[in-house]
Amino acid sequence: MKDINKKIHQFGNFLVETFHYLALFGIGSTIVWSASFDFLEMVKAGHATLEDILLLFIYLELGAMVGIYFRTHRLPVQFLIYIAITALSRHLVIDVRKVADEFHLYLLLSTAVAIFILSGATWVLSYTTKLFGCPDDEVENESINSETSNSKKS
Repeated sequence: MKDINKKIHQFGNFLVETFHYLALFGIGSTIVWSASFDFLEMVKAGHATLEDILLLFIYLELGAMVGIYFRTHRLPVQFLIYIAITALSRHLVIDVRKVADEFHLYLLLSTAVAIFILSGATWVLSYTTKLFGCPDDEVENESINSETSNSKKS
């Protein structure tokens, strides 16, 4: 019975890993495809606006996030915040031209405040990671330490 459970768990892990890699390749391919399409549109236009450049930065950050997730199996929350800051900055750049009434002024101010809050969240995440580390790092370090101590005993 224990053997069957072990095989079922191995098969389940295989299915999860397969889905994980297929999804990452799909997301990565979509990012490359979208970025390439937008870049070619900029080339056709003969110039790139600040909005276009910020969009390319969003693609870059998404690609970096997929790469980090592929290597570490961890979703870097800081990259999600960077993407949100870039998207809000892009939104801010687009809407600055349209400020004509009081509603748009409040929208711009709230966007700026949101960027400030997200920047603070990034700082807090960086600070706490440096101060306390990552819980997964401790588990990995313990397993590495136990493997090295076991190999020393042999």
